[in-house]
Amino acid sequence: MMMKQRANLKQVKRIVLKVGSSLLADPQHGINTAMVQRLARDIKTLHDQNIQVCLVSSGAVALGRVQLGWLDKHLNVHEKQAAAAIGQPLLMHAYQQAFSELGLVVAQMLLTKDDLRHRRRYINASNTSKTLFAAQVVPIVNENDTVVVEEIKFGDNDSLGALVSIVVEADLMVMMTDVDGLFDANPNLTDFAKRIPMVEQLTPQVMAMAGGEGNHFGTGGMLSKLHAARIATESRIVTAIINGHQTTSLLDLLAGKDVGTLFSCGEDQRSWHEHWIANLLPVAGKVMIDADKMESFRNSALPLNAEYLQSVEGHFDKGECVELWAGDTLFAKGLTNYNAKDMKQLVGITSQEIEKTLGYVDFLSMIHSDNMVFLR
Repeated sequence: MMMKQRANLKQVKRIVLKVGSSLLADPQHGINTAMVQRLARDIKTLHDQNIQVCLVSSGAVALGRVQLGWLDKHLNVHEKQAAAAIGQPLLMHAYQQAFSELGLVVAQMLLTKDDLRHRRRYINASNTSKTLFAAQVVPIVNENDTVVVEEIKFGDNDSLGALVSIVVEADLMVMMTDVDGLFDANPNLTDFAKRIPMVEQLTPQVMAMAGGEGNHFGTGGMLSKLHAARIATESRIVTAIINGHQTTSLLDLLAGKDVGTLFSCGEDQRSWHEHWIANLLPVAGKVMIDADKMESFRNSALPLNAEYLQSVEGHFDKGECVELWAGDTLFAKGLTNYNAKDMKQLVGITSQEIEKTLGYVDFLSMIHSDNMVFLR
């Protein structure tokens, strides 16, 4: 959906709504029942307008903290997994109760990045969501925190919301949090900070406005929301950040009113294959290239040939994902045509010397341009 003004939001037909832990979990009482009930009422209103909503809900780990009395404790990975196992059924019970009172059925979908890395599982998740929408059911998605390790340590539900938006083919992703949107300075530290109503391009200057991490009760700060906005808008999904404490913020946003921060879609769009490489695949190694040649290589749209290589790090097989670095700059990711052992022997040689060096030749390039994504 290409959008240059807020009035276009009235055309939205499918939304992914991501709600943060700070809105759903009360450190004193556990589940924020009033918030859950308000979400149910808003989503019911949207359903009555034939707008489909997929809810990406944080809060399981935070609710588990409350139940276990671990509010101020620094949790290790296994303790977070235990907290999620306790909190997830509490969260879903609250949603089921609130939505059923309004005549809506909810369904739980637990996902990990690994589910989306495999094409068959990705298609299954997409088909399941479409079936639920067709049956007028509200899908409620959360990361499967009880089994993941890497994601629970380093991930956040903002990026999950962006990836789910791609899976369900949403028109709009809304990140509901505890601030009014993106500001040009930290509003907690200065009285002169101004909310930015519209962002047309996520430049380095815009990213620098995000500041640091979120609070200990959740994992997502503003920076994670900007990264999520980039993933979504690169797939033509308009994105918004709104304040969930404002009782009418979601409906006001969809009515075209000036609330929150809106991120429009740029002209440079990514395919799912490119998102798969850039945002989902685990990184198995690192390839260094000559920093002086980086810009010319980046602008050429040519495959990565061996003569560009300076060094190769890691132990990876053919077809695995590696990072491409030029000096201190990570500028691309790609799928290798050779394993690490062979690629290390090819550093700096010409394509015509590959067979002489290895005794065989599969490809003339180290990474084909179709399997390489330049990072912004």
